[in-house]
Amino acid sequence: MRWIEHLEEGLIAFLLATMTAVTFGQVVARYVFNYSFVWAHELTGVMFGGLIFFGMSYGVRMGVHIGVDAFVKSLSRGAARVVGMVATSLCVVYAVIVTVGGWIYVRKMYEVGIEMQDLPIAQWIPRMVLPLGFALLTLRFAQVLWRLATGQEAHLLGDEAEEALKLKDNGATHGGTR
Repeated sequence: MRWIEHLEEGLIAFLLATMTAVTFGQVVARYVFNYSFVWAHELTGVMFGGLIFFGMSYGVRMGVHIGVDAFVKSLSRGAARVVGMVATSLCVVYAVIVTVGGWIYVRKMYEVGIEMQDLPIAQWIPRMVLPLGFALLTLRFAQVLWRLATGQEAHLLGDEAEEALKLKDNGATHGGTR
């Protein structure tokens, strides 16, 4: 599974760096040379979509999605785990539904065979990010569900305020400032 994590991180870094470079190049071309690349806006839009879809699964893996956990915190540890498993199961079901729907959508785009507006690329190719991103999201939620079911620590039930205080204390003990 490590290779998937590295691939996910590498794709996110590549998309972010490439978006930045293309946008910077477009700004320089427009304001310095009075020239515009017609494909730059569409390309950065496609890459931003990839950033979002791969970033969702990365957020689940790292446990950084925002959650409203006031109710769950009022429950016992066991009850909170059960609620977390139910919530995660619903997330898995949702991600599977969107993955399947995404594959159907991409297949239809492939059958239609049209190209993007400003790039000579078939529309189904950049649209592949939808089912791939949600398939990866399904995997991440399944991993969280497994950790919850086996009693391991899962980021889904983490205490964000407690973790922030730990990080602050860690920074203070390792030479950071308070």
